[in-house]
Amino acid sequence: MMTETWVLAQRELTHWRQQPVGVLINWFFTVLIALMFGGLFGGAIGENYFDYLMPGMFALAMFFGVESTMTAVSQDSAKGVTDRFRSLPISSASVVLGRCLADLMNSIVGLAILVAAAAALGWRWHNGIAAALAAFGLLLLLRFALLWIGILLGLTLKGSESVSIVQILVWPVGFLSGLFVDPATMPAWLGAIAEWNPLSATASAVRELFGNPGTPIGDHSLLLAIAWPVALTAIFLPLSVRRYRDLAG
Repeated sequence: MMTETWVLAQRELTHWRQQPVGVLINWFFTVLIALMFGGLFGGAIGENYFDYLMPGMFALAMFFGVESTMTAVSQDSAKGVTDRFRSLPISSASVVLGRCLADLMNSIVGLAILVAAAAALGWRWHNGIAAALAAFGLLLLLRFALLWIGILLGLTLKGSESVSIVQILVWPVGFLSGLFVDPATMPAWLGAIAEWNPLSATASAVRELFGNPGTPIGDHSLLLAIAWPVALTAIFLPLSVRRYRDLAG
């Protein structure tokens, strides 16, 4: 199954060479958002806002992967690629794992570009390389969990209208969190919702690990930043594989 998974992942990676413009736009989109928010709100919120913002932007980049994964899976289904895979003598798990591996590598490149841009603009981590690596590990753990949500949505939704609705809903979920501002500054009921957003837990934890300014979400940010992705993976990974097998049945 591992060989099949790698072959299918390579298929996705060939799109980087065949469709470079779309891939580059995807990689640099979060850089543009960081520049916009840092420039528009940095002066009003405070001189340390950029240091607060960038860990949130790293988490947002991982979250945006839900949209790209869902769109790619949905397009494969619409073009009949999924049907061709189902007719081949390969494991159904290898198909979704191949997609997961390719999209995870895509996210690693996008995160590296965003980190490089942040460093060029003056952002730094302050707690050493070990803590920084742990922070990047938490970000990729979140991306891994969100991948399975994207795969399940892509296998389930039919038609461009359904995909567009999910793409629109990505934004409120991203903004209703602690990525851009401290939930403590929000109205109490809204701040409570933002604190329970899994993105807030990851952003808060990586801020602690990077040594960037930010109020921890509760007393167990690091624990929540692990628990949320593990729980999401435990729910959506088997659902994604089962959905694909149902399609093949």
